[in-house]
Amino acid sequence: MSAADSPALRDWLGRIERLHPKTIELGLERVREVASRLALSFACPVITVGGTNGKGSTCAMLESILLAAGYRVGLYTSPHLVRFAERARIGGAPVDDAELVAQFEAVEAARGAVALTWFEFTTLAVLRLFAQRALDAVILEVGLGGRLDAVNLVDADCAIVTSVDVDHTEYLGDSRERIGWEKAHIFRPGRPAICSDPSPPATLVDHANSIGADLWLHGRDFNHSGDRQQWAYGGRAQRRSGLAYPALRGANQLQNAAGALAALEALRERLPVQQQAVREGLATVSLPGRFQVLPGQPVVILDVAHNPHAAAHLAINLDAMGGFRRTFAVFGVMRDKDVDGVIAALKHRVDHWLAVDLPGPRAASAEWIAARLEAAGIARDGAKTSIERYPDPFSPSPTSLLPVPRSVCIQGPRSDSRAAACASGSAITGAHGQA
Repeated sequence: MSAADSPALRDWLGRIERLHPKTIELGLERVREVASRLALSFACPVITVGGTNGKGSTCAMLESILLAAGYRVGLYTSPHLVRFAERARIGGAPVDDAELVAQFEAVEAARGAVALTWFEFTTLAVLRLFAQRALDAVILEVGLGGRLDAVNLVDADCAIVTSVDVDHTEYLGDSRERIGWEKAHIFRPGRPAICSDPSPPATLVDHANSIGADLWLHGRDFNHSGDRQQWAYGGRAQRRSGLAYPALRGANQLQNAAGALAALEALRERLPVQQQAVREGLATVSLPGRFQVLPGQPVVILDVAHNPHAAAHLAINLDAMGGFRRTFAVFGVMRDKDVDGVIAALKHRVDHWLAVDLPGPRAASAEWIAARLEAAGIARDGAKTSIERYPDPFSPSPTSLLPVPRSVCIQGPRSDSRAAACASGSAITGAHGQA
């Protein structure tokens, strides 16, 4: 499989980007109109997953478990790291670019004069692709919020809200209560509504109850417990014990796993899953960029934490790795994020910051990031801390970091180094170094 989009797919993605004057325009009227023209419908169970953080991990666990159970699964996630086709997986593998191009052509023919954003257009294309396949289950990750997100045009058989915290405030509001209300709109009357957040906002609970959703709350309807070797899930009528920890690393992954298992319990009549499939799925699940520790030396961690809530979990996970004498962070971020909050969560875990420019109009410049780091009290050239600026994430030079050759890199380490890097496509990239 190619490491880059095909020329035909790249051409279509560029065309779609020019169709609408705004990158984001929330609302379902336009996308529903085109979906109606495409006659979109699903014969299999659909699980929609929303939440501030943990969406990708929960989707990955659901996919991995259902695949291990022998089901044919379609998974739609966003964003992608390298190739667009990462967003659309069938049977655990990205679909072919040619299949996506064919779906883009169909959406273009159906939309007529209806203006669609890039996300709306591409979401419709993937949904049509899934609807045309003989799938046993479809998993859809919400793009932003819930109520007005394009994914929410599908009436899911089960919906999961993984967590609620403050992010995308310009679209969703500036409080957990407001954001929880937005996310709760992926729930449907009479259908399972799973909330993995142990402290859900009252607005989420109230909305679920007001529409008559079958609300499953963490700590009331399902829970998890564990020790150093294994963990257990307990639901309304199902208990799964003696489980190995998920292959995805991180202190919050049991919360995500419990939410996934609650959804599978709620759908057990239509998607029965044996214990061995749960074990195998959790043992083999993978998700690039979510506290992903690459093999070899230096220790390289890739993480896409892009808000204070996710950065706080990253800090906890870094602490759990044990002591490293020095930590380097390759740090690139969108300017509309709560950058100060992300820095505050990590500034006591990072010694040397490498601020980098990222492409795109939303991206913060390395100079602007460096200024925010200094405003947080981090010395640009201190005895124990430093800040450097680079034109892209691939520019930091090993010799600029340490007096002897070590490597800090974005995609992979050099074997002759004991430094470690932690990288992300949109927010935080950090590095542990042991000298």
